[in-house]
Amino acid sequence: MSRRSRIARVVQAAVVSSLSVLVASGCVNKQAGGAQSVERQSQAEFDLARDSFHKGDPRGALDHARKAIELDDGNAKALYFASVIHAFFCDLDQGLEGPDCKIDEAEQLARRAVKADGNLRDGKNLLGQILILRGHYAEAAKVLEPLTKDPAYASSHLAWGNYGWALVQDGKLDEGIVALQNSTVEPKFCVGHYRLASAFEKKGDLARAEAELTQALTTEVPECQSLQDAWEARGNVRQRLGRTSEAGADYAKCAELGPRSKTGQRCAAKSRSVAGT
Repeated sequence: MSRRSRIARVVQAAVVSSLSVLVASGCVNKQAGGAQSVERQSQAEFDLARDSFHKGDPRGALDHARKAIELDDGNAKALYFASVIHAFFCDLDQGLEGPDCKIDEAEQLARRAVKADGNLRDGKNLLGQILILRGHYAEAAKVLEPLTKDPAYASSHLAWGNYGWALVQDGKLDEGIVALQNSTVEPKFCVGHYRLASAFEKKGDLARAEAELTQALTTEVPECQSLQDAWEARGNVRQRLGRTSEAGADYAKCAELGPRSKTGQRCAAKSRSVAGT
């Protein structure tokens, strides 16, 4: 798996985890006079977009989000949500080159959302995620670092997690590890543990890498226990530690979670290889 493919899956998990914050936020700019009815129409389309996404129809959600933006190009929530959906399409199996992944548009929409509402902290976090996905690590760190110090940002663990990941990808391992450790103060943020494991593995500390992966996979959140990349990563670490049978079990679980995905197919091959040793 390429480095960018692994980043894509982790970014996707973090993007989806921030949607509940968006739904609860009230970041539409109020306008006066006749524009108010247009604003209400735009808000109605945003509500339809949100509902469609949660019903498993991201394409329909994107259509409604676009309509909301056409009605009110200052609707920060709609701009942000459209960017979220584009980032969602940039998944592991298709990657940045996939036909549904329009990362340029995702970045443009995120920037427009932040410009429309300077207090849209989730928009800044998303922009940082997208910059990481594109390999612009130093710029991502500049966007994300202020969020880690913003007392008004309720999801500061996301900012710490993305900031730390940007630093790690930029080769600043020690600084990145400190930031990622701050992200894991939120006990359910398994992505933080996953990223921290990657940082420790890069430093050659396999024992701590395994411990962080185990923490990620035992978090009592279904999405965490189904994080296919983490099962493969722990299998790789355990194999390097000489714990072949445990590595094989991790590969088997990874393959079971998604046998048709590239990660699942890779894990199935590793599982067969371990079984044959």
